[in-house]
Amino acid sequence: MHFDELLTFIERDMRMAHIYQPVMIRMLLDHGGRASREQIARALLNQDRSQLEYYTEIVRNMVGRVLTERRVVAKSDAYYELIGYDALGPSQIERLKEACDKKLDHFIARRGEAIWQHRRGGRGYISGTLRYEVLKRAKARCELCGIADEVRALQVDHIVPRAKGGGDDIANLQALCYICNAMKRDRDNTDFRDVRSAYAQREPTCPFCAGLPEPVLENRLARLVKDGFPVVPGHLLAIPKRHVSDYFELGSAEVRACQQLIEQGRELLMASDPLIEGFNVGINSGTVAGQTILHAHIHLIPRRRGDCPNPRGGVRAVIPGRADYSRDQSLSASATSDHRTSA
Repeated sequence: MHFDELLTFIERDMRMAHIYQPVMIRMLLDHGGRASREQIARALLNQDRSQLEYYTEIVRNMVGRVLTERRVVAKSDAYYELIGYDALGPSQIERLKEACDKKLDHFIARRGEAIWQHRRGGRGYISGTLRYEVLKRAKARCELCGIADEVRALQVDHIVPRAKGGGDDIANLQALCYICNAMKRDRDNTDFRDVRSAYAQREPTCPFCAGLPEPVLENRLARLVKDGFPVVPGHLLAIPKRHVSDYFELGSAEVRACQQLIEQGRELLMASDPLIEGFNVGINSGTVAGQTILHAHIHLIPRRRGDCPNPRGGVRAVIPGRADYSRDQSLSASATSDHRTSA
């Protein structure tokens, strides 16, 4: 293929489902027209943001944290610095590099390929057709944390690992983001597909499942709506979409989803009303605590100066007479004084 044909192919005829073709051609052009499979694979790896994100998390939550705690490195914003580096001479730096290389070589010799098994997923080829069916069934979301594939790359995971006898049939496959899959590794056979169906759980007789008004804000797991019986103007409710009666039964992803809406709702309320100076954020968990609708929800109540005669104590007012604890403190101090006087 001569220059004009190759240029026409790249500019007009190349049909791309991924980044692979231009990366491979560029790699061959950079290496005199010839490159090994491993060299081309390395070029593809350099373009893979999901790999960069994965190892960024490793730095932040594992190696960076350990070395910081051991006072080997210091962290400043997005950078790490080797403590004491400025005092090292060239020969000392080379000696330390040799020590690192030796430590690495020894570890690889001892552990071998087992080091990388957590990055190999099912340790075998899954056809594109089968992968597509797994991701379609999962609606392109991680079946553990619920994150979408456009946010974090998804992998096809063997529920029962191949190393433990699991097969490649679709019943044994699930979609996990690369972080959840790395944490699961090949030592666990938990089926996270029930998480997907649980998020869709609704109760026809529940007013929050069947009769919610148009949401003020919404994300993939929760809604923020106006309270039907507001105690003050602007009273909002953060409600998980899944029907679950108690706040303490929510998954961590649902809690984060509700918290995100509460923070966004606070910003909207403060921008819309300059008289708002504070908030009460409250949860009723159980009928004995005053919960009337048995679908978990969180109250976001804006407060304005003068909206009640004595706001002191805030949520302590759920028990009548216990909100203003200044009187209790005064009585306690008086009793202590009387005791000392009598003594």
